[in-house]
Amino acid sequence: MKKYIAAVLFIAAFIVIVPALPVMTFRSGKDSAFPKLKEFRFDDDETGEPYKVLDVSTGEIMEVPVREYVIGAVCAEMPASFHSEAIKAQAVAAHTYAERQRLHEKEYPTAELNGADFSNDVSKYQGYYTEAQARQVFGADFEKSYSRISECVDEVLDYTIVYKDEPIISAFHSMSSGVTESAENAWGTAVDYLVPVDSGYDVNAPMYTNEVRYSKEVMQYKLESAFPGVELGENMVGWLVVRDVSEQGTVLKADVGNMSVTGGEVRTALALRSACFEVKYEGEEAVITTKGFGHGVGMSQYGANSMAAEGRSWREILEHYYTGCSVK
Repeated sequence: MKKYIAAVLFIAAFIVIVPALPVMTFRSGKDSAFPKLKEFRFDDDETGEPYKVLDVSTGEIMEVPVREYVIGAVCAEMPASFHSEAIKAQAVAAHTYAERQRLHEKEYPTAELNGADFSNDVSKYQGYYTEAQARQVFGADFEKSYSRISECVDEVLDYTIVYKDEPIISAFHSMSSGVTESAENAWGTAVDYLVPVDSGYDVNAPMYTNEVRYSKEVMQYKLESAFPGVELGENMVGWLVVRDVSEQGTVLKADVGNMSVTGGEVRTALALRSACFEVKYEGEEAVITTKGFGHGVGMSQYGANSMAAEGRSWREILEHYYTGCSVK
């Protein structure tokens, strides 16, 4: 029976996680403290040098030209059907991410990267498609989609987002709860420019709210797998209880049985679209409703698309979502 449940959960997780790839993730450990880049100066940076990308399947370190990488990152992170100004904003955010990550690795090398700037492991770094991968994903629309994204990238390839003359942590996500979340609430460390801003457009995005239902048996399996040693008890109503919520709706603290955990940990455990959720119980079933998609920090991609549709430029989009930052 346990093998059957595990198989069902794997399929369910796959369905939830695959559409979540456009959400930026940050590695745990030293990155969680967002260390300052000590030596960066724009007059001696290496923005023209190819990126070194570790292929985790082969162990090979690929040298990918900057333009090729940014195009591939946008292909992986944003629908080609989005407004061109939103695609440009995504391109600058993706480029900024890569520049900061390269500089970060120079100062704080990650052993498993073996000298690369990042890898193609999308669970740790932003997505990136090679042209061949993009061709497979886009199928018959490849020529049109790849050409459109390439044209947008070419218009903004010279730009990155900076704060105090340093490339920023250009976090982005699919859609917020209607207001973006702070880095402090999401990850426990405050960042001056990753603070809540209005993104009311998101409430009209596809699947802004989403409901998932777990039977008592499946809920127990998922929680016990995610939180070893947890004591759930007989009454399902006490298995997951929300205790503290941010003004933006993100669950900050929750009780899972006898354990106190974060909303982010619950999101991972239950493969939820976001940590902005409510839970109720109907008989032998847990019903969890989420708002938004992703961690909610930084630029909302659906929000960017709506702003672009209203005539806002890629610069305006970036300066709205990254408070106090500028494009350089």
